[in-house]
Parts: sequence; C-alpha cells; structure tokens
Amino acid sequence: MPPKSAVNEAPSKPHEHNDTPTCDRPHVADSFRVRDIQTQVLNIPKAQRMAEFFSLLGDANRLRLLSVLAHQELCVCDLAAALNMSESAVSHQLRTLRAIRLVSYRKKGRQVFYSLLDRHVLELYQVVAEHLDEEVDAED
Repeated sequence: MPPKSAVNEAPSKPHEHNDTPTCDRPHVADSFRVRDIQTQVLNIPKAQRMAEFFSLLGDANRLRLLSVLAHQELCVCDLAAALNMSESAVSHQLRTLRAIRLVSYRKKGRQVFYSLLDRHVLELYQVVAEHLDEEVDAED
C-alpha cells in the first residue's frame, strides 16, 4: 500500500494571534521529501531521553555549578563558597548532574573534588554560552 500523502490544511490567511508563516493554500506534501526527512527525525525514546536531559539542565543553580566546573575542578566546600550556597544544596545539585553524567568526582582523603565528566560536557556548556552571548550582541 503506497504511503498516504499528508495534506497541509493551513488557513490561507494567518490568524491575528498567530504570526507563524505557513503555506498559502492547502496542498499535498512532497512524499519523497517527507520520506527522506523521516530518516533524520529523532526516534521517540531518544527524544524523550534528550528532553529529560535538557529539563534537568533547566535549573539556574546547576548551570552555575557547570560554569564554575568549566574552569576548574573544585571540592564541594569551595563550590558552595564560590556560589554562596550551602554544601548540602551543592551536593544535591551535583547528585543530579552526576545522574545525567555531566560531572564526575574523585576523593582525596576526606574531600570530594568534582569536575566536568568529559569534553562533550564542556563543549555543550561553551556552545550554549556562546549562543546566548551572540543574542545579547545582536540586541546591542
């Protein structure tokens, strides 16, 4: 059975509250283009894992921790002092960051030192920070 063509039922004029550009008239979607692009779409399990990952990053204190760890390895007490947070709060946030494999730790005597897990984490942090800086520069 051949694949059904998708029909774009977009209105010919956008609603006043919707300024997202759409096609002017309903038309049959290009089935070859659609089939080709479908191979590039994230599968649902991976999309769900990525959504969870990004939602866990959606915390200002976790991002502040990453910003410090992007520069150097630190123990929990130094992280807490640098961020003006309690050691308990820092430990709680680090536990979450460890769970999503963004940070690692090593013990030295009674101290626990945290660092970014690998270069991918550093690159992710740097790319997002750079992107946000570009937005600020563009507004100036």
